[in-house]
Amino acid sequence: MKYDDEYYDEGPDKWDDDKGGAAGRTLKGYKVVVAILAVVLVAVSGLYFWQSWEQKREFAIERDTLTNRMLAIRGQMDGLQTTNDSLNTSIVLERLRTDSVLDVMARERNVTRAKIRSYEKELGTMRAIMTNYINTIDSLGKLNRRLQDENLGMRRQVTTERLRADKAEERVEDMDLRIRQGARVIARDIRMTALNNNDKEVTRVARAARLRVDFVLSANALANPGSRPVYIRVTGPDGYTLAGAQAAAFDFEGEHIVYSAMRDVDYQGDDLPVGIYYSGTDLVAGSYHVAVYMDGLRIGQTEVLLR
Repeated sequence: MKYDDEYYDEGPDKWDDDKGGAAGRTLKGYKVVVAILAVVLVAVSGLYFWQSWEQKREFAIERDTLTNRMLAIRGQMDGLQTTNDSLNTSIVLERLRTDSVLDVMARERNVTRAKIRSYEKELGTMRAIMTNYINTIDSLGKLNRRLQDENLGMRRQVTTERLRADKAEERVEDMDLRIRQGARVIARDIRMTALNNNDKEVTRVARAARLRVDFVLSANALANPGSRPVYIRVTGPDGYTLAGAQAAAFDFEGEHIVYSAMRDVDYQGDDLPVGIYYSGTDLVAGSYHVAVYMDGLRIGQTEVLLR
């Protein structure tokens, strides 16, 4: 059999050429696929980053919106006014808490959906608290106005009752004055003598060691019996009241006045002779004024001339 040399010569080379062409086309196909995948990856990555950036931008906008709303509520808190100390303290604490939340939001850089939800919840809480404050202050205002109205009515009623009481008190005082005047004990027969160290009367006051004031408390059946102090007040020729070193005083017509000497007596409604001593030196001659006091009243007075 005769073989065609050309056919066999071309066969192997042609076969190699066909294999090389298929491999090249396969490699090119892979490159195209890789290129497409790379493009898709770049596109997906770009889309992801763009969406992430857009989401962060939206979160930032939401955060700024929430911040503005919180600032508005914070401003309303500054305008709250009440005289209730407990409520004022609560408002101050809520202001501080709100300032803390606003400070955290201002420094926040990585805003997430969870944080936005947390801020929204915080805003809701602030609104509820603010509403409660407003309602409480409004209620307190209404209560205060009602109390003021009631107080005005009470003041009018009290004024009316006070006028009645004043008139009744005036009648009682007038009656009491009449009773006191009727029950007043009178000091009569007042006289003053100068005594030496032996309690002997002297004619010259310059030689006296002390003075004795004698008088009689007159009988009065209307007077209350019992023990009570009796005061004497001796005024010298120079116009000054003779008084001890302590310059003791007693109440007379709403004032504290100095007395010269005092003594407790047991008055039982009958005539009662009384003698009260004043010890003092440097007595001078002249006219002395002597006044006697008991039960808050001046019950007698006289002028005594000592030589």
